[in-house]
Amino acid sequence: MMSKIFRTGTLATCLTLMLIASGVQAGDKLHVIPHVAPAQQTAEYWISRSQKPDALLLSAAEIDAQNQRLRAQDPSMHELRRLPAQMPGAEVRAMVEKRSSRPKRSLYDSQGQRISDSMIDGWLADLALETLPAQVQPRFALVIARADLRTFPTATRVFSRVGDTDIDRFQESALFPGSAVAILHESRDRQWSFVVSARYAAWMRSDLLATGDAATVLAYAERSPWLVVTGARAETVYTPEAPQLSRLSLDMGTRIPLLADWPREEPVNGQLPAAAHVVQLPSRDSEGRLQLRPALLPHSADVSRHYLPLNQRTLLEQSFKFLGERYGWGHSYEARDCSGFVSEVYAGFGLEMPRNTGDQGKSPAFNIIPFTAEMNRDARREVLKTLQVGDLVYIPGHVMMVIGHDKGLTYVIHDTPGVRYADVVGSWPVNGVAVTPLEPLGSDDDALYIDKIYSVVKMRP
Repeated sequence: MMSKIFRTGTLATCLTLMLIASGVQAGDKLHVIPHVAPAQQTAEYWISRSQKPDALLLSAAEIDAQNQRLRAQDPSMHELRRLPAQMPGAEVRAMVEKRSSRPKRSLYDSQGQRISDSMIDGWLADLALETLPAQVQPRFALVIARADLRTFPTATRVFSRVGDTDIDRFQESALFPGSAVAILHESRDRQWSFVVSARYAAWMRSDLLATGDAATVLAYAERSPWLVVTGARAETVYTPEAPQLSRLSLDMGTRIPLLADWPREEPVNGQLPAAAHVVQLPSRDSEGRLQLRPALLPHSADVSRHYLPLNQRTLLEQSFKFLGERYGWGHSYEARDCSGFVSEVYAGFGLEMPRNTGDQGKSPAFNIIPFTAEMNRDARREVLKTLQVGDLVYIPGHVMMVIGHDKGLTYVIHDTPGVRYADVVGSWPVNGVAVTPLEPLGSDDDALYIDKIYSVVKMRP
């Protein structure tokens, strides 16, 4: 996630004034971003500039080995198979309290009213920590629909400033259909579950979970044959016969079992699968128990029967599929933030990443170039000149993916609330996935991004 945000008053008015101040005429299109030409906003432009667009950066075997290192070495990752049959209640309590601690700053609701201490006390009481037994037996479940992960067991959106209602401070992340979780605790009203997934631990709605035995739940993602979503998203077909499976949104990198031997003459939820893939998706019965049911993904959906080859061409094609998508802090707005963007791009190649930038940029499993505080700006620029397509540049709270070099600048694609430039007056509330140069970027404290870089992650040996 990105920690710094950019906000203006009336968007069109402020942006017009900034463009005029920077020498751009008011009659020009308001979506212009300095140093970015229309051609540079296409994957084809950067593919044509790559010397070896089809050379593998990591083979499938190397990706598998890196994933294994990540699970074994990175403390932000959770290996659900290794959870003990019984966990000390004190350990679970510590996990919940770490996520759901009392806010240290004032927060406001969507109407601009300050969140009262009594309301926060109510959310803390809803944690029901006093009900934790001495030993907790994890229960396993599959997520049945895109589900928000929350700081507290509440859907109430809270914000740091009055009028700034984009960044919900209780929004942690999201899980996608088919994600496996371990349920460790329930809220007082039992409407929320505290879950541990492979990459995160937080609260989610209990009605979006289907519980089953550990073997069935954990085997779901390993079933073969399978499909992986390679578009920004894919959607199952409409089906009134199975509402839980109807128009279900599946994000890039989501892997689902394929029922390749389904008889073509046998309808699936009232529709012949003549022009669709038959996949198997989790749903829940009236008791919340797991059912694996067939559903249809149209052949027109952007999916693959195998992970994509990790090369510069495909990296560019995949990342540009998100171009222009609205920025979504913690995967809100059915979208994603900066760390979600890069991790979902790489998920289409079968490559796993931690959820947040702070963990991604320092993971012991990755090939990292550290930027020390002693490196001056010239030394940093020299390193930037050597970066290649797919390299990830980290500053505190933000990550950018390198897409190439042009006219002496390093260009990146990133999911950002907004950008400022050191050489242009004003700020641009991009609020989405955009292409920008890196070197002139500055933040709202007048520091240049280049001076804040603490690491570069290279997805290659």
